Amino acid sequence: MTVMEQRGVYRPTPPPAWQLRTDPAPLLPDAEPYRVLGTEAADKADEELLGRLYAQLVRGRRYNTQATALTKQGRLAVYPSSTGQEACEVAAALVLEERDWLFPSYRDTLAAVARGLDPVQALTLLRGDWHTGYDPREHRIAPLCTPLATQLPHAVGLAHAARLKGDDVVALAMVGDGGTSEGDFHEALNFAAVWQAPVVFLVQNNGFAISVPLDKQTAAPSLAHKAVGYGMPGRLVDGNDAAAVHEVLSEAVSRARTGGGPTLVEAVTYRMEAHTNADDATRYRGNAEVEAWREHDPILLLERELTERGLLDEDRKRAARDDAEAMAADLRERMNQDPELNPMDLFSHVYAEQTMQLREQAEQLRAELEAADEAGTDGAANADGEEKTR
Repeated sequence: MTVMEQRGVYRPTPPPAWQLRTDPAPLLPDAEPYRVLGTEAADKADEELLGRLYAQLVRGRRYNTQATALTKQGRLAVYPSSTGQEACEVAAALVLEERDWLFPSYRDTLAAVARGLDPVQALTLLRGDWHTGYDPREHRIAPLCTPLATQLPHAVGLAHAARLKGDDVVALAMVGDGGTSEGDFHEALNFAAVWQAPVVFLVQNNGFAISVPLDKQTAAPSLAHKAVGYGMPGRLVDGNDAAAVHEVLSEAVSRARTGGGPTLVEAVTYRMEAHTNADDATRYRGNAEVEAWREHDPILLLERELTERGLLDEDRKRAARDDAEAMAADLRERMNQDPELNPMDLFSHVYAEQTMQLREQAEQLRAELEAADEAGTDGAANADGEEKTR
């Protein structure tokens, strides 16, 4: 006899009538991506903000072209360009307060730079010099995440912890369309909604997960529709409209900060360059498609709006370009300098307190380096009596 069969232990009752736990209507995204530029909504946009967005977009495009050139010169091992996606990158950085946290993916170095990170430090990981290249706590920028979507649960954890502590902090996590097919995406959104964590998920839907088009990885009406299944609002926005992305993200961040919980934002954009410098994009998309998206370039859209409203003339364009060129020249000069690397730094910033295994490995490497010095190999004095640095 089971417990359920014992007299008086279990007495079945009719189940309550089933009903929706959450009204799905307010959570559903718009049928079309939200736009500001070229619409009546542009008249209400803050002119100072539009000018700031434009300057950052020009700077961001130059940053992308310079970083891409560095890969061809052998100064970077790899670079995932965000050319064409600059509106998403810049808006994500500008909507956050200093106390908030940004959780970027490997393609989001521009977002980190727009948030104030030194461009050289942003590229240090892609150069192969450091695990991260910067202090995440100092800049409130999590390490650039190479595995797809694993930064999303981290963002939820930090946001939830901040809420429990009573800290006024919002986390903004960035991910590509390919990352939405990962289990980490599901887990992060599910926990975020259940805990009502102050986190915003920004999906940059650039059409391809490397070479896999969106329709080969999801049958959802849009990626923003996925939000409804977790019980959070989904927003669909034109990812090349910098003003629209900034507005939608601002609303999502404000909602999270005031206790409204998480939001999933899908920004429809396009990756103009290859996935990385190791990718041949011509094998899975045609030039006609790329050229069509050039007409919807985020810089072109904003430049057209500002010019028509008399807010942008040739002098201001030149000032923005000059600032971008100065940044690129500084980046180029410093990246062309060979770094002085210490092999013992491999064990730094891995754990707050080193594990026994790390201490053993560090001692082993230190002994090997000292033996090499004594034997006159790397690190020992050369024929001129000068110590080698590399």
